[in-house]
Amino acid sequence: MPELIAKSALEGQTVTLGTVTLAEVDVGPITSIAVFPGGAKAVAKGLKVLGLAMPEPNGFAEKKGARIVWMGRDQAFLTGVAALALEGAAVTDQSDGWTVLAVTGTGAVDALARLVPLDLRLLVFPVGRAVRTQANHMNVVILRSGDYAFEIMVFRSMARTAWHEIDTAMQMLAARAGTKF
Repeated sequence: MPELIAKSALEGQTVTLGTVTLAEVDVGPITSIAVFPGGAKAVAKGLKVLGLAMPEPNGFAEKKGARIVWMGRDQAFLTGVAALALEGAAVTDQSDGWTVLAVTGTGAVDALARLVPLDLRLLVFPVGRAVRTQANHMNVVILRSGDYAFEIMVFRSMARTAWHEIDTAMQMLAARAGTKF
């Protein structure tokens, strides 16, 4: 029987253009948590072991390498730790279905502004925020992980397209910075 070897969607690619770096990042396992009606207390008890709780809408929290990201009403993704058996919730491994891209640097907001219909400036979208939105035609989840840092979760099937779109935006910004008016 053949032995299957797991590979990342983009094989760990990284590129820097101007003040922006784009990289595929490994966030570890990705587990979906969907709370059943009446299951909130049981889920809270199970997550307490990690020092986490279900996140506020449009937010995420981190503790000791584990991160919980809001994905919708009574839904979250848990990353960085092995799946938990949570009473009161449907728990599903999503690791093979998602790719995470990091967009960092002082020009990150400008690059993403070309693709995302939201205001991602720090005053409006502070560190610790997460939002489900569109990047051009793709569904994505964007996390603000630092003053000049974002993580973008995209379906694995769209990873190369997302890479191309962000890289193209970075190229436009770099070209514009080099242009004299």
